[in-house]
Amino acid sequence: MKEVVVISGKGGTGKTSLTASLAFLWDQIVIADCDVDAADLHLLLDPEIKKRQDFISGIEPVLDKDICTACGQCREVCVYDAIDENYIINSLNCEGCGVCAHFCPVEAIQLQDRLCGEWYVSDTRFGPMVHAQLGIAEENSGKLVTLIRKEARTMAEAEKKDLVLIDGSPGIGCPVISSITGASLIVLVTEPTISGVHDMKRVIGLAGHFNVPTVVVINKADLDHQMAQEIISTCNENKTELIGQIPYDSVFTKAMVQGQTVLEYDEHKKSPVCRQIQAISDKIRNRLTEAN
Repeated sequence: MKEVVVISGKGGTGKTSLTASLAFLWDQIVIADCDVDAADLHLLLDPEIKKRQDFISGIEPVLDKDICTACGQCREVCVYDAIDENYIINSLNCEGCGVCAHFCPVEAIQLQDRLCGEWYVSDTRFGPMVHAQLGIAEENSGKLVTLIRKEARTMAEAEKKDLVLIDGSPGIGCPVISSITGASLIVLVTEPTISGVHDMKRVIGLAGHFNVPTVVVINKADLDHQMAQEIISTCNENKTELIGQIPYDSVFTKAMVQGQTVLEYDEHKKSPVCRQIQAISDKIRNRLTEAN
């Protein structure tokens, strides 16, 4: 079983649109949305949720005002200023360290498991999908990504599917690291802008650190030929294969408005965008075959 992770150095490069298009083209896959901080693959795939589970991670303090004597000890020891003058705990400031509970002289503060979000197993028109939603300002996104990947692999093995297609997070942070470690191939989507090139270089460095094979796709490649050439030069310098250059086309936006992939929207697949995505898909499949 192989895992292909589609990531980007920055948001807005078209990573999720490409992931959805690959899901349309490929059979025998399980789809995983590991962009848990800002999940949006469901907007294109319209999943029907079959299983819903709470994501519990870390602890949070709960204060019993019937026991509390308002001695102020908890407020003094809290370095995050998470407890106000009325002894109300601000969950956005609280880091769950437990110091307040440890020092409370009357044990008015108890620690309980923290609900950080939900994860789901769903059906889509392209196959099963595992995805999640992290709560507002919640942490442990890397842990949730690890859970999503594990569930997707387990499902693929149970259903005898040979590929897990992952929509990863942008950037190089914890959720990205959790998405790519041990993957078969990274598909790095970038764009011909200064920030796109800068962040692409960081992702290539991260992929190299974890020794994960990487290929590059330039989206909106014809908007700035000079920056596109710099991306090509960067690929050559880092011995990273460029497998496609997708031209700018409003068909992407039109397809998204309809809740479709660009390949579904352009049903005859005659546009340069569709031909390029098909070629990218073929090259990814060839890379996976060569790796066997």
